[in-house]
Amino acid sequence: MTDLLKKYSDKIDKIIEDALNEDIGSGDVTTDFIIPSKSKVKGCFIVKSEGIICGIKLIKLVYHKLNKDIKVTTKKKDGDFVKSGDVIAIVKGNTRAIFSGERVILNLMQRLSGIATITKKFVDVAKPYNVTILDTRKTTPNLRILEKYAVKTGGGENHRMGLYDAALIKDNHIKLVDIEKAVYELKRWLPKNMTIEVEVHNIETLKKVIPLEPDIIMLDNMSLNMVEEAMKIIKELNCKAKIEISGGINLHNIRDYAQKRPDFISIGSLTHSVQALDIHFKLMNC
Repeated sequence: MTDLLKKYSDKIDKIIEDALNEDIGSGDVTTDFIIPSKSKVKGCFIVKSEGIICGIKLIKLVYHKLNKDIKVTTKKKDGDFVKSGDVIAIVKGNTRAIFSGERVILNLMQRLSGIATITKKFVDVAKPYNVTILDTRKTTPNLRILEKYAVKTGGGENHRMGLYDAALIKDNHIKLVDIEKAVYELKRWLPKNMTIEVEVHNIETLKKVIPLEPDIIMLDNMSLNMVEEAMKIIKELNCKAKIEISGGINLHNIRDYAQKRPDFISIGSLTHSVQALDIHFKLMNC
């Protein structure tokens, strides 16, 4: 997980800068006019609901953009299970900076923790069947790196980061280009270490794709009965590709699909419609 933050540290730094500029703009007019410039406070970030915490490392990154003398003491680490009332971090230092950075920290941490929490629920169901839970590109614009980090914090894995680091032939591609030609051209031109995946929606297309030997075949928006039929064909034809199931997967049906033993299940709702974990900031003797 930390590797992802290190790899994209420059981009994360830009995300934080943009978020602070968006919220503070030319200045926090409330705090700056009523709080003395040398005032100092101590406060806590406290969880108000159960879940998996994520984004603790961002507290220091955000505050040190505003005032490098702010001291941040973390009580939890990313990936920890937390419950209502848990203190996750204590901050001490300049009041203006602490107040002005509070909302950006909460917005990021609440969303990332929500993603980590729901991911963990899916992972726990799929784990007995050796199925890996993947995210998708259905992320908040400009927050993809952090949201994919949150998925990993919850025990999931990342699908491609964007359109540039893996090939995925989708139904709209196939409407315009012959599928055999599409796979051939990608194998011909792409680096050998770049994954080639093909999305299929029916058994007829699946039978065409298996002999082409892509790295991954995605069974997209298939019913359980269709997935069961597809998995039988995959076995009969000695398919060499890994199998991914996607489309319409939720906590009510994840177990049924995981029992079909694909390699992966990808879930857009991990990031596109997540419920934020409730966290707040409070001045207190913590």
